[in-house]
Amino acid sequence: MRVVDRRALKTFVRVPAPLYRDDPVWVAPLMFERLGLLSKDKNPFFQHAVAEYWIAYRDGRPVGRISAQVDELVQELHGEGIGHFGFVEAPDDPAVFEALFEAAESWLRDRGMVRVLGPFNLSINEECGLLVDGFEHPPQIMTGHARPYYGPSLERLGYRKAKDLRAYEVDVIPKLPDGIQRILRRAEGEPRLRLRNLRMSRLQRDFRIIRDIFNDAWAENWGFLPFTEAEIEKLCKDLRPLLRAHSCKIAYWNGEPAAFMLTLPDLNSLISDLDGRLLPFGWAKLVGRVLRGRYPRARVPLLGVRRKHQNRLPGTFMTLLLIDRFRTDWRHRHGLERGELSWILEDNESMKRILAAIHSVHYKTYRIYQKALD
Repeated sequence: MRVVDRRALKTFVRVPAPLYRDDPVWVAPLMFERLGLLSKDKNPFFQHAVAEYWIAYRDGRPVGRISAQVDELVQELHGEGIGHFGFVEAPDDPAVFEALFEAAESWLRDRGMVRVLGPFNLSINEECGLLVDGFEHPPQIMTGHARPYYGPSLERLGYRKAKDLRAYEVDVIPKLPDGIQRILRRAEGEPRLRLRNLRMSRLQRDFRIIRDIFNDAWAENWGFLPFTEAEIEKLCKDLRPLLRAHSCKIAYWNGEPAAFMLTLPDLNSLISDLDGRLLPFGWAKLVGRVLRGRYPRARVPLLGVRRKHQNRLPGTFMTLLLIDRFRTDWRHRHGLERGELSWILEDNESMKRILAAIHSVHYKTYRIYQKALD
């Protein structure tokens, strides 16, 4: 059944809860956040995209869901005829998966799509990929979760791997290896390199700088989509309650903004007992936990180095110095124990080498699937 009103949209958001009732690490997302993401009036994603949502019912009870999207930016950058699916959730029942994907694929075909990729919730710059490894670990902020049968269920429908996205876990307590510390000392003594924190009084201006670096840094990467001005303004607004000056550092090389790293506390660990609701007492609990400022886990969702510095010594200096400041600042200020850096493309060899050098561990894999629409 297609989602046609706000009441149905709330049902769409609630579909996963029964599916994960016996999964100890799943975290219910906040209802107001999901509604804002899915709202075609509020989310600037819909300035360049269209989407539909469906819910599968059995005996009058919602049991599954899926979305389908056609993004003009995808058509422009990656070729016409590429559609996306997302938000897929269903029981271990081939009939439900088949019905959901039949609805999404039919809608995409009607719009001239010849190939489908996903999941994207709603784009590659938001939640993306289906968890295929690391089910025992809880999802961190702005990442998804899945049941182990999801991947095989998609494959039975003809979906195949397009790209894997990796999540790395880093233990911030031990000292970095001696070789890395020597490089960091060189970076700290480099007169052309300077780091600064966010300027909270000029947050929107700093997020425009972040957008400019990101859109250059990722321009040649698989699946890249630029942040639009409206999207980066929304991201700044949405993240504002979680941000502190040290949440993001911008690196300058010869006076030019050249790299950045954004770090967020793991909101999921703060809301895991709220069941997706902030009323009547969830608000007070969440605000108190944020103000307490103790975060044993945090995630780096965005990191970028301008292309002209990538795979060169300035890029290595900036990346390692940003990671080191993340480790030390968040450990001292918030009691951080472990951080997640994600997502890392499976073929991003330079970043994988850096993460291996600091003894981080590849502990989750998210997969983008694809299928030809005959």
